[in-house]
Amino acid sequence: MSSQAGTWRLRAATVADVADIEHLEQQIFPDDAWSLEMILGEVTHPTRSYWVAMTGESPEERVIGYAGVMVVGDTADVQNIAVVPGMEGRGIGTALLTRLHQEAVDRGAREVLLEVRVDNQRAQDLYRRFGYRDLTVRPRYYPGGVDALVMHAELAPPRPPSTTDLTGHMTTSQRTSHRIEDHDRDQ
Repeated sequence: MSSQAGTWRLRAATVADVADIEHLEQQIFPDDAWSLEMILGEVTHPTRSYWVAMTGESPEERVIGYAGVMVVGDTADVQNIAVVPGMEGRGIGTALLTRLHQEAVDRGAREVLLEVRVDNQRAQDLYRRFGYRDLTVRPRYYPGGVDALVMHAELAPPRPPSTTDLTGHMTTSQRTSHRIEDHDRDQ
């Protein structure tokens, strides 16, 4: 993907990214930043999926955004999503949220929740574009007494694999499957 400031890409976060994520966390959320230990616990937890947005070429590659989702049963919860100041408005947050939704669906979630500061209109606008609706308000949830808006969205179920191509014929994988079944019947 590209932006006016160059190209960027998404990839799954690893333990090697934890220090960079923590640095961004301190920069973006100075009043309530998660600790290095909390971020490590999130990135390595089996119910979580974390992604980073990267820019630059190796070895000067750097993290410019990150996001994480927790999935338990059929419910997902966006844990955090952040983009480096100055890089907003380039599709990075949209790409991260899209990735989190796909991860949630892949893990069996049918709905997703999140909290957002009531004074963060830019983030609320992003979430509404993804179909989020206001659910409730958590008073004084954030430092400084700022309320949190709890938002909810339904997730689209995974699409079943196509059984026919555009001409109405069986796909190659289906023909192979039918041949195997026919072979088994013949024996």
